[in-house]
Amino acid sequence: MTRVAALALALLLGSLSAGAAERMVIGYVDLMNDARHEDRAGFGGIVFEQRGRPHDGAALALEDLAMAAQAGGIEFELVAIQAADPAGAVGAIETLRIERGARFILIDAPAETVAAAARAVRGDGRILLFNVSAEADALRGADCSTHVMHLIPSTAMRTDALMQLVVVRKWRDVLVLEGPDARDADLVRALERSAKRFGVRIAAKRPFVLGSDPRERDQNNLALLTSAASYDVVFVADDSREFSRFLPYQTMSPRPVIGAAGLTAEAWHWAWDRDGGTNVSRRFRRMAQRPMRGEDWAAWIGVKSIVEAALRARSTDFATVAAYLKGNEFRMDGSKGQALSFRPWDNQLRQPVQLATQDAVITQAPFPQFLHQSENLDTLGADRPDSLCRFPSDSR
Repeated sequence: MTRVAALALALLLGSLSAGAAERMVIGYVDLMNDARHEDRAGFGGIVFEQRGRPHDGAALALEDLAMAAQAGGIEFELVAIQAADPAGAVGAIETLRIERGARFILIDAPAETVAAAARAVRGDGRILLFNVSAEADALRGADCSTHVMHLIPSTAMRTDALMQLVVVRKWRDVLVLEGPDARDADLVRALERSAKRFGVRIAAKRPFVLGSDPRERDQNNLALLTSAASYDVVFVADDSREFSRFLPYQTMSPRPVIGAAGLTAEAWHWAWDRDGGTNVSRRFRRMAQRPMRGEDWAAWIGVKSIVEAALRARSTDFATVAAYLKGNEFRMDGSKGQALSFRPWDNQLRQPVQLATQDAVITQAPFPQFLHQSENLDTLGADRPDSLCRFPSDSR
């Protein structure tokens, strides 16, 4: 939300500030020593990517909306607990719920921890968890929970965005290089689903290994891995980013690289300069002293969604705010150019996905060539008929 939009919301809600301010606590849980948020560095201390805690994004949202909150007569407090391990994260949620009265809690943790937290609070009808950083499709599919909202794009949304670009650019044949990590395998499975969905052909799929052992040259030599096949683009699944950073400009055929290097699919890139994006990234950099990343944006939009839902519903009652947040009328500005909302069948936040190089956003998906009967943003990720998620009230 831009400063102008925040002021407009404040003026709209100004009549609510006559009485004593109501109070709402928003919880935030993350893990100590979470390697996902450490700076990405190589040998010799070279820093390739400056990372940090998405909590900074949550704090920025509360600062951005302070004027509107004051005008709306609601006092919001962000209370954070950093847990030592996954079990501690579940305990932290209980502490926030019982001791601080938090009913809306952001959780920044790997997929396994988010799933464990969801199981732990199952049956408590007065809590909503907001997944900040776990992209796993299973959390929106077979392992979904009605009380978990997803802020970060799923893996399927990211691969759908890339495959839409491939179709638009008429790069029909894709060479897939798959790393040794389990997350690389998950990404390739999502890519195969996306390729089938949009009619893209996978020309070949080849595993690679890290290192330069000459005995494994068939799996670590870039020229060999990208030869003996006809392809228009190379997709690389490499959670480590160590292999993929050397891939552009070293393929046997002169072809673009997408996935973990070259062109990547992001929830947010600091170079996005439209729809108020420059202002958001600038404010974040001023606060956190680093560039804004996708997880930071997810935490920002998570707190923003809670605050705006409470202000528009004119209530701090959990059931009222949760119903409005999940309802058909709820829309919000995420500085991506389109109104954002939560999908009712899996609680995923609908949003564009940015396709970016190291220092530029080239475009956003979905593309206008891909139409949907009701909401074009639903061309990214699991649409209702394809979703494996089954909430208790799901009548499909």
